[in-house]
Amino acid sequence: MIVIDTLQKRYGKTVAVDGVSLHVPAGELFAYLGPNGAGKSTTIRILTGLTRLSGGTASLGGCDIQRNPIGAKRQCGVVMQHVNLDNDLTLAENMDIHGRLFGMDAADRAARTAELLGYVELADRAGNLVSTLSGGMKRRLMIARALMHRPRILFLDEPTVGLDAEIRRRIWGLIKKIQNDGATVFLTTHYIEEAEFLADRVAFLDRGSIRALDTPAALISRVGAWAFDRLTDTGMTTSYFPDRDSARAAAAADGEGHTLRRVNLEDAFLTLTGKTVR
Repeated sequence: MIVIDTLQKRYGKTVAVDGVSLHVPAGELFAYLGPNGAGKSTTIRILTGLTRLSGGTASLGGCDIQRNPIGAKRQCGVVMQHVNLDNDLTLAENMDIHGRLFGMDAADRAARTAELLGYVELADRAGNLVSTLSGGMKRRLMIARALMHRPRILFLDEPTVGLDAEIRRRIWGLIKKIQNDGATVFLTTHYIEEAEFLADRVAFLDRGSIRALDTPAALISRVGAWAFDRLTDTGMTTSYFPDRDSARAAAAADGEGHTLRRVNLEDAFLTLTGKTVR
């Protein structure tokens, strides 16, 4: 559904995206992880027609983003990390304008608005101004709006940034629901546990290049199964082990000041790239 081949983006001498290649099949939830400045948002901006590529090729749903940009844009819905709703319009009016931009007729716009506001549990707020919504409600409305024209691909760029844990998990459920209903989802996030919970596959991006790409479980297994964190005078060190028994033996020999735990996706990212996502 998403095909990228040696994608490049340069700003003068600065390389933002450096030869990224990947294929995302229909129905997959694909997570794109990396620290600030890694090239995550730039990749999405290129794929959605907001930024011109400097090299390589990409297609969405079989439509080349350069040769058929309008066709490619019709394949996708986009939720950017910054809220870009019109606060002076109602929820239904925000949805209606999006439908008009994609050539939907009045009856279809009305039916689709009602359907999607119900889908994201905002039907009772259809006539309210967007300015009256909480941050989590605005995120859900942005997702509903992105789905208005029935895209086959949904791009989510940091969709839960700045939200509290309870609201983030509610949106996680919505994202999985969207995937289960047949959409292909391309997600960027700073919340490593978000990718570990949601994604079928994960790419680790650093300085514009993919450093590793696999399922969350496979990436974690490259590091180990158990970890033990040791507090020192200068900070914390972490050691990884293939099983719990070997980790417990090392912890017992170390004495006090340690924590035994399972390895997670953040450990894998740190080990494979040498830095954290945040």
